Amino acid sequence: MSPARILIPAFLCLALCAVGFSQSSAAPVMNAQPRVAIARSVTPAFDSASAGVPVPDLRIDVPLVLVPVHVTTAIGTPVTTLTREHFRLFEDSVEQKITSFSSEDAPVSVGLLFDLSGSMQDKIDNARAAAFEFLKTANPEDEFFLILFNDRPKLVTPFTRDPAEIRDGLSSARPRGQTALLDAIHLAVAQMKHAAYPRKALVIFSDGGDNHSRNSEREIKEEMLEGDVQVYAMGIFEREGVRLRTKEERGGPRLLADLAEETGGRNFPIRRLDQLSDACSRIGMELRSQYLLGYSPANPERDGKYRRVQVTLNPPADLPQLHVWYRTGYRAPIN
Repeated sequence: MSPARILIPAFLCLALCAVGFSQSSAAPVMNAQPRVAIARSVTPAFDSASAGVPVPDLRIDVPLVLVPVHVTTAIGTPVTTLTREHFRLFEDSVEQKITSFSSEDAPVSVGLLFDLSGSMQDKIDNARAAAFEFLKTANPEDEFFLILFNDRPKLVTPFTRDPAEIRDGLSSARPRGQTALLDAIHLAVAQMKHAAYPRKALVIFSDGGDNHSRNSEREIKEEMLEGDVQVYAMGIFEREGVRLRTKEERGGPRLLADLAEETGGRNFPIRRLDQLSDACSRIGMELRSQYLLGYSPANPERDGKYRRVQVTLNPPADLPQLHVWYRTGYRAPIN
C-alpha cells in the first residue's frame, strides 16, 4: 500500500455548558470546559484514471481535547516543576492517555476591557496604574487589544505587540455615563477571532455593575465558551455604606465572579485600591504558569453530549499539599 500523505491543519472548537465551581482541600476545581482541537487527516483514494496516483478524498476528524491546568500550593504559589507523569486525566470516569503536555511560557492573546463608566470616577487613576503594571508582566511575543466601555464599548487599540500603544489608549480615558460590560465582552470575543495564539484571555478592570448592555448574561457566557477565552477580572468594589449603590452595582461582584468561573479564569475582588497592583501581578503569573494537557478521547462518538473531565495529581513526595484548577468538562463535536 502506498504511504498516505497527512495534512493536519488544527483549529479550536469550544465546548459549551459548565458545571458548578467546587473546591476541596486536595483540589479546588475551576468550572468551565476544555478546548477541543480537531486534527483533520486526509486518507488517499485511488482513481483508475489517475494511473494509481493517490487522490485525497476522505477526511477523518480526530478530536484533541486540551485542558489548561493551574497548580498551586495552599497559599497560592504556582507550582511549575511537575511533569506529564505527575498528572492523571479522566473523561466520564474513564482514564485517558495524555498525548500532549506543555508547561512552557507560551505567548498569549490578551484583551484588556477597561470600565470608563461614571461609577469609576474615583477609581480611574488606580485602575489605570494597575493596567500599566499588568503590561509589565507580558511576554515579548504577547499581543494585546484594548476596549474601553461606558454606555457602549469601543475598540480603541486593535491587536498589537507594543504595550506602549495600549498605554497611550488608556492615558486620556475619562469616566462618564453608564456601564455596558456585557456588550464589551461581546465585542472582545469577536475581536479574538483574529488572535494569533490558541491561548486567549480577557482581563477586565471594572466594578462589574452592568446597566446598559443589549446582550444578556446567558448569551455572553455561551459566546465566551465558544470563543475559547479565559476571563480574569479585577472587580473594583467600594466598601458597604460608602454611598447608595444601584442594583446593578450591588450585583457586580457576583457577575464578575460568574464570568470568570464559567471560563476557567479567576476573579480578584478589590476592596482597597492599593490591592490592584498585586492582583495584576497574580494574573500575569497565572497566565505564565499553566500546564496544557491534551488527549484524544477514548469515546469517539460525535454526539454533542457533555463530557465530564477530571484531573488528579500524583506529585513528588517532597511537595506540600497542592491545589488544582482546571476546566471540568466539554461538549463533544457534532458531525
